[in-house]
Amino acid sequence: MSEVPGDRKYLSSHEWAQNVGGLVIVGISEFAAQELGELVYIDLPEEGSDVVFDTPFGEIESVKAVSELNSPVAGKVIEINQQLVESQQAITDSPYEEGWLMKVEPGENSGLDKLLDPAAYEAQLSGS
Repeated sequence: MSEVPGDRKYLSSHEWAQNVGGLVIVGISEFAAQELGELVYIDLPEEGSDVVFDTPFGEIESVKAVSELNSPVAGKVIEINQQLVESQQAITDSPYEEGWLMKVEPGENSGLDKLLDPAAYEAQLSGS
């Protein structure tokens, strides 16, 4: 597994948040993508809907399991990655770039300050 990118923060359930120009881009970590294996379906929220910190906003389904996706930020969904509705391959191939899930305009109590920094997330992954 490659290094955990240092330019974003993480939920312990393997979702990441990257603050770019006031919007928060959300995705799942490479670890989560590898654990899920072959993806077959994703359910993302509607654009304009609200998401709540550390609360499910959708589901991702692989041939192995269905997993809830938890939001690492509270706010309003501005955009979802429409490509993923047709094919989830980008999540597997490029979980930190092409495989992003949604962009959120963070609310006042966004929860971003409660996320794990890259070192803490890496420590969780290594079980230390």
